[in-house]
Amino acid sequence: MEIPGYLKGYEEQWKEDPRSAALAWFKDAKYGLFIHYGLFSQLEVNEHAWRLYDYTRIKYEKLKETFNPENFDADYIVDFAINCGMKYINFITKHCDGFSLWDSKATEFTSINSPAKRDLVAEMVEACNKRDMGLFLFYEHGMEWRHPHGPAHWDWSNPRVKILDRMNPTDPWYATLDTGYDMNKYVEFVAEQITELLTNYGPVAGIWLDGIGVPLSGDYRRFKCDELYELIHKLQPQALVSYKQGLLGTEDFFAPEHKVPGMSNGDPASLVGQIEKKREKIVEICTSMTPTGWSYIKEYEGQHKTASDVWETLAKARSQNANLLLNIGPLGDGSINPEDEEALRQVGARIKEEGFPK
Repeated sequence: MEIPGYLKGYEEQWKEDPRSAALAWFKDAKYGLFIHYGLFSQLEVNEHAWRLYDYTRIKYEKLKETFNPENFDADYIVDFAINCGMKYINFITKHCDGFSLWDSKATEFTSINSPAKRDLVAEMVEACNKRDMGLFLFYEHGMEWRHPHGPAHWDWSNPRVKILDRMNPTDPWYATLDTGYDMNKYVEFVAEQITELLTNYGPVAGIWLDGIGVPLSGDYRRFKCDELYELIHKLQPQALVSYKQGLLGTEDFFAPEHKVPGMSNGDPASLVGQIEKKREKIVEICTSMTPTGWSYIKEYEGQHKTASDVWETLAKARSQNANLLLNIGPLGDGSINPEDEEALRQVGARIKEEGFPK
């Protein structure tokens, strides 16, 4: 396997161990761009709009018919990230709503089958590869609203009951609830989709899993994450794996939200603190440009982080020897929010002039 472009400069480590080279690169990268974009972006309220606003399955799925990312420009996004001083990108491939932004054969609920007829994952991979930019692929794992055997929220006696409260229980789509819920079918579905992402698009920096609250709330072994991690490393030896603050402890790095639990005051008692100390894992703090939420939320116009806010956030992450993964929520048409663009470009100019905050 030829060394991926984003790992140029790590050739000697690559020869010895591709994953070791990737870890060294990732630690040096320091700063990345998170992108939350999907069907939910059209609603301008929250990436969990389907459950927070009582959408039925049929009503929510109709958003596919109007999905039109006409101003989603992967080349522009990657150039923007580079200009902002970022060294990698983390792109949503599928969120809790089950809408896949690539040409997945495991489901018909994809961007290819929308009027857009576009594979946004392919576009992002191509744009990143042209510029030797590392690309992580976000995959919602712990929650899946649409898959009939997918887990949803924190009720292990009936993993879909809270969703049914908000949906139409007479919908034939829920027939599997009467014939038997089988999480193994969902585990197989995940493996199929992850295999697609790691075999159809060339080398990527890693797989970034989300939804850890569900497996942590019950018997996490039913998710067979050890087998999933093994599959990822088999398909792409250099690909790193993260599952938020760590599910098994064997993840390549940890990615807690907003801060490192227990680390801000030097307290090593937290899960992340303990594992980081024992195994010297890299920590990546993920946070957003908006007060809450991750997708585009119209209500927060004028309340996004300013350049000085971003610099302070970056400085805090660096003081904890952590990477910062900073999220933007593109508008419904796929364009970058002007507030975010202005602030992040200012930070990029400052990084170019001063370097990263110490």
